[in-house]
Formats: sequence, structure tokens, C-alpha cells
Amino acid sequence: MSTSSLLQNRIAFVGAGSMAEAIFRGLVEQEVANPQHIYVTNRSDQAKLEAIRETYGVQVSSDPVTRESFIREADIVVLCMKPKDVETAFRDLQPLLNERQMLVSVIAGLAIPKIEALLQTSMPIVRTMPNTSSTIGLGATGISFSSSVTEAGKQLAIEMFEAVGIVSVVEESKLDVVTGVSGSGPAYVYYFMEAMTKAAVEGGLSEEDARRLTLQTVMGAAHMVQHTGEDPAELRRKVTSPNGTTQAAIETLDRHQFCEGIVRAVFRSAERAKEIGEQIAAPSASK
Repeated sequence: MSTSSLLQNRIAFVGAGSMAEAIFRGLVEQEVANPQHIYVTNRSDQAKLEAIRETYGVQVSSDPVTRESFIREADIVVLCMKPKDVETAFRDLQPLLNERQMLVSVIAGLAIPKIEALLQTSMPIVRTMPNTSSTIGLGATGISFSSSVTEAGKQLAIEMFEAVGIVSVVEESKLDVVTGVSGSGPAYVYYFMEAMTKAAVEGGLSEEDARRLTLQTVMGAAHMVQHTGEDPAELRRKVTSPNGTTQAAIETLDRHQFCEGIVRAVFRSAERAKEIGEQIAAPSASK
């Protein structure tokens, strides 16, 4: 692995789904990696790979021999397969990997010790939890490292994910909570927006006006937090006049345990991420 810059590193993506595409799109568009040094592989969807090659100028293949060559030659191997495909994919990957490479996982719930056990390796491993907003460069990624990742390796991994948004380095034990907050978090916001839009339509607004007003309200609120640097609770208090309309609305949300519901949702998502990781490892552990 070349440690000076991602531009000198060959990066192989195993899996070509939306998260993989978000990452290599960011690397190419931000010019932090050389498209000719990015290899994208999947098992069968050659048409999708060709579209990726034409769009981003990266190297692609679903041919088994070429795919193996891509992975063997890579400095950084990015694991982007679905959890259900992990065990089969890892069996195929194991003989192709070596200790000079760095492994980057975007697989929800799969802990570093389990990756090491499944691959029977002590190679440097970076575990990440990006979110779908990475596809538009506004991602939030939690990232953790195995003990064998060097400081230079850490910087390369951080640089990769900063190409698609912000990065928070956390202890691995906290990554499942990151999944609950920012990994699943966009869906909570979309669900909230669904409810706002529904209320607006039920109140007599057109579907178009309901969507536009809801979108702008959410965007404006997020930007207020970002631009003022104030705590959301303080901004909420400033909007909430005593005995006013907003106070009446907040009291209604409190009666329906809005805050408690969100907290429970975050922890259930984190718990489910852990369950998924444990389910992946269980069959291998019994062999």
C-alpha cells in the first residue's frame, strides 16, 4: 500500500451497488483518486459495470480471472457486498488477499474481529458506516480501525470517505450506534417529511405545495443549525413562543412520545445492526 496519497493507490471495490458507486464517484469527482487505479467488480451484472466504466472512467470486470487479478493487485480492497453474500464472498476473497493490503468494510454490523476470523487474517482493517446521503456528497460516515492500521493508513481511509461527506472516528463498539443515528437516520427524516406532507394535504394544500413547503422547512432548519452553530434545543426554544402555535404543536408531539420514539428507534437500529453481524458469523463459527 502506498501511504502518501490515494492517487498512488489501487483501490478495488468488491460489489458495485449504490454505496460503492457513491464512494468511487466521490473519489473521481473530488480528484482524490486516479480513475484508472479504481477497479470495480461484481459477479454478473456486466451491463451495469459498463455503464459505470463509461460514466466514471474506472476499470470494471465481472470476469472471474480479471476480477481476481484486480483484487490481488489492489492496495485497498473495499468490501461492499450485502450481508447475506458475505460468507460466500469471503471464501472467494480469502486466497486473494495479503498483509500489505488494507481492507475497508462498509458492511453493516460486521465487527472487525469477525472479519479477521472469517478471512483468517491479521491484515489492516477499516470498518465504516456511511449513509445514503453519500450519493450526493453529503454523507456522514463513522469509521473505526483495527490495531494493525497505521497512522498513514488511517489518513487514507478518512480521505476516502471525506470525498463523500464528513467523517467521525469512533471506537468500534460505538459503530452500531452510528448506524442507528446517521446510517438509518435519513429514513427517519424522510418519514417525518412524509407525515408533514400528509398533514398539509389533509389540511387542504395541494400535493405540490405540501412537498415544497415541507422540503424547504427541513432544509432551512438543518441549515440554521449548521450556520448558527447553535444547539437545536436552543433554536427550538427561540421558535416556541409561550402559549403560541409552536408550543401547542410541541406539546402534542410530547404527548405522543415523539422524542422517546426517536431514541428507541436509534437504539433498535443499532441493536439490529449487531444482530445482522452476529448472524453472518454464526454459520462460520460452527464449522
